[in-house]
Amino acid sequence: MSRFVLFLCTLCLALAARAEGPPPSESSFWKTEVQNGILPPVAERLPSEPLVVDLEAKGRSYGEQGGTLRTLVSRSKDVRQMVVYGYARLVGYDHNYELYPDILRDIEVEEGRKFTLHLRDGHRWSDGHPFTSEDFRYYWEHVALNRELSPAGPPQSMIVDGVLADVSFPDETTVVIEWPTANPQFLQLLAQASPFFIYRPAHYLKQFHADFTDKTTLRRAIKKARVRTWAALHNDRDNMYKFDNPELPTLQPWMNASGTKSSRHVFVRNPYYHRIDKQGVQLPYIDVVEMTVVGGGLIAAKANAGEVDLQARGLDFPDISILKKGESDGAGYRTLLWANGAASQITIYPNLNFADPVWRDVIRDVRFRRALSLGIDRRMINRALYFGLAKEGGMTALAQSPFFDPANLFRWSIYYPAKANALLDEMGLTDRTPAGIRKLPDGRPMEFVIETAGERQEVENALAIVTDTWREIGIKLIMRPLDRDILRNRVYSGLSMSAVWYGWDNGLPQPYTPPEYLAPTHQEFFAWPKWGQYYQTGGEVGEPPDMPAAERLMQLSWDWDHTEDSEARSAIWREMLEIHAEQQFGIGILAEAPQPVVVSERLRNVPDEAKWAWDPGAHFGIHRIDEFYYDDPFQQLTQ
Repeated sequence: MSRFVLFLCTLCLALAARAEGPPPSESSFWKTEVQNGILPPVAERLPSEPLVVDLEAKGRSYGEQGGTLRTLVSRSKDVRQMVVYGYARLVGYDHNYELYPDILRDIEVEEGRKFTLHLRDGHRWSDGHPFTSEDFRYYWEHVALNRELSPAGPPQSMIVDGVLADVSFPDETTVVIEWPTANPQFLQLLAQASPFFIYRPAHYLKQFHADFTDKTTLRRAIKKARVRTWAALHNDRDNMYKFDNPELPTLQPWMNASGTKSSRHVFVRNPYYHRIDKQGVQLPYIDVVEMTVVGGGLIAAKANAGEVDLQARGLDFPDISILKKGESDGAGYRTLLWANGAASQITIYPNLNFADPVWRDVIRDVRFRRALSLGIDRRMINRALYFGLAKEGGMTALAQSPFFDPANLFRWSIYYPAKANALLDEMGLTDRTPAGIRKLPDGRPMEFVIETAGERQEVENALAIVTDTWREIGIKLIMRPLDRDILRNRVYSGLSMSAVWYGWDNGLPQPYTPPEYLAPTHQEFFAWPKWGQYYQTGGEVGEPPDMPAAERLMQLSWDWDHTEDSEARSAIWREMLEIHAEQQFGIGILAEAPQPVVVSERLRNVPDEAKWAWDPGAHFGIHRIDEFYYDDPFQQLTQ
C-alpha cells in the first residue's frame, strides 16, 4: 500500500467529526431554487462522505458564503484558468506538496502498478447527475479507445513499457487501473495543473457519440454545429480543461455560466461540490467569480485602480512599484510577494529541430549554445530589471531543492565574452561582415532570431540588454514578438530558430518527482519539439532523438521509472541536471524574482507567504481558492 494510508486515517477522523457536527447549511445563493423545488436541499446534494476540511488545523479561519471575486485574464481562452485555480482533482497536492485523495474518497496503490480508485458514494456532477465508474468507462471505452475520437490511439500516459493499461469497473464507485510494471508517474499526472482527465460526463456526451445516438439525430446536431463529423462535434463539446462549454457538467467548485464570445465571464458556485468545512458550510465560500478579458498591458493598471480582488497572472516583478503605489493610495488591496517556483523566469531555447539545416547544425554544436550563455550579462539584467533581487545563473534546480548544486547554476553562465568568442572561433565561425557580425558556413550573417509571446515587458527589456552583449561576440539578436499560440505552433513545426519562455515549471524537484520534463518527452520544451512529438505520439510524428546527450536523458528517465530506490532516483536527478548544465539546452538567465499577488483587503485565508508555481501547484489551486472568503460578503439572494 502507499502513503495514502496515513491520510485515510486522518480522513476517517474528519468524517467522524463531521457526523457529530452541525448539519450542512443552505447557501443564500441557491435558497430560492431549493424553495421552488429546482434544486434539492444541500444535505441531499452532498456525497454521503464529503471531503471535510478542518480549517483550524490548517491555520485558517472559517468563513461564510457569499460575494463575487473579480480577476483578469488577457485572452478569452484563459477561462481554463478556472480549472487550474479551482483545482478539483482525483488526487491533488496539499500545501506541503504531498498527494492526497480529493474527488476520490480514497485510493489504494499496490506495487506501484495497480491503482484502485474509490469514488464518493452519492457524488454528483454540477447538473445533479450521479458521478460513477460509468463516467470512467465512457472515457476509456468510448473516447480513449475510439479511433475516430482518438486517432493517435490511447494516451501515452496509459501505456507503460509498451503495455496498455488494463481498466476495469467492479462497481459504481470503484475503478481499477493496472499495468504489469510500476507506473510511478500516474498519480502526479492526475494532480497536474492541466490534469489528465480519465473520466467524462457520459450522460451529457453520449448525445454526440455515434455509439449512443441514432444517425438522423446526430446528423442534425452536426449540421447545426457546422462541423463535418460526429467526432468533431463530440470533441468540440468535450472541453473538460478548456472549460468553455457552459453545458458541460463539471466537478470544479465553480461552473461556467457565460457564453463563449463575451469579454466578461461569470462562474457560479457548483451546488453539488464535494467539499465542506467542519462547521457544515459547503465550499466554495465565494458565490461568483467574475473573470474579465483585458489587454495584457492593462492588468497592472487595473489592479492598481482596485478593479481586482485576486490577481497574479499577468503581473510581473516590474509591476510591484505601481502596485505598491495603488496600495498606499487606498485602492483597497494588499500586494503580497510570493516565492516563484519556476526553475528560471527568462530562458532562451535554441531549437535543436530548426528546419534550416545550416542553422540547425550550428545550434546543435554545444560550443555555440555555451557561447550564447557566456555572452549574457546576467548581473546587468538583474540590476536593471529586478533591483538585484533575482538569482543569476543558468536553469537548474532552485536552492530549496535537495538537488541544488551551485556548480550547475554557474556552469557556462558567468559573463565571459572572451571565452564565448574563443568557442565560436573554435567552431570555425571566423568570417565577419563589415559590421562585425559573424557569418554562417554558407556566408549568411549570424542573425539569431528569438521569438517571444510578447506578453512580458521584462522579457523584451532583458533581450534588449542581451542584444548589446551578443554584439560583442559577433551575433546579431533579432527579437520577434508573436501571439502565444502562433509562437507555439511555429516552435512545434520547426519554423522557429529559438524562443524565450519560462524555465521548467517545477524548480523544486524531490526524489519522488518524475524527471520526464528533463528528457525529450514533451514538445512543450521548446528546445526539442520534434523529439517530444515523437515520444508523445509513439513515433507517429516528429523525430527520434539523435544526439547522445538527449538519448542519455531518455535512458535516465526510463531508469527513474523502473526503480523505487530513493538514492538511485536522486542520483538520476543529479546526472540529468548536470547534463542540462553542460549542454545548455535551455539558457536560463534569472530565477527566484518575487511574484506580486494583489489581494483585496476584505479577502481572507489567502496566505501571506506562499509559492507561485504552475506545476506542481496550479498557481492559486494548491492554496485552495475555494477556502478563500470575504469579510461581510454580499449575499446574493437568487440566481
